[in-house]
Amino acid sequence: MTQFTIPGMTEKQALKVGGLLQKQLSTYNDLHLTLKHIHWNVVGPNFIGVHEMIDPQVELVRGYADEVAERIATLGGSPQGTPGAILKDRTWDDYSVGRDTVQAHLAALDLVYNGVIEDTRKAIEETEELDPVTQDILIDQAAELEKFQWFVRAHLENAGGKLAHEGSSTERAAAKTARRKG
Repeated sequence: MTQFTIPGMTEKQALKVGGLLQKQLSTYNDLHLTLKHIHWNVVGPNFIGVHEMIDPQVELVRGYADEVAERIATLGGSPQGTPGAILKDRTWDDYSVGRDTVQAHLAALDLVYNGVIEDTRKAIEETEELDPVTQDILIDQAAELEKFQWFVRAHLENAGGKLAHEGSSTERAAAKTARRKG
């Protein structure tokens, strides 16, 4: 941390918010790489629709990473956008599905979005008293992430409202279950 932060914030508050944002930065960097991996490895019926649905998500998530990194710098911190930072901050496993069907990837991606959205909502709660500006940034990002998940789930939901991978707790299990039902 440098010797300055935003007027009205203490250095301690800025350090705390910067730490929360660093985890978001690593999450977003990992997510946009995962989305590109899916984009390159999805096959089967509905390939082109999903292939093209993923790219706008990639671009927005890259933008979120940039916005979060710039907020860290604004707070007086030094954002870490390296692969090592992702690994250091990671509390999740690497994406585990390779070349596979639309249904398999989208089921696995739904679980990825569960984790990202849960973590983003926790960060929103933690910033409530610390920094309303950062909280607003995270709220806007969470709204779009939730919409992305809805797009994904629309491909996985049956007429009765059940997801093709319901009850799965890992990406591989979700992919396998969705592949069988798809």
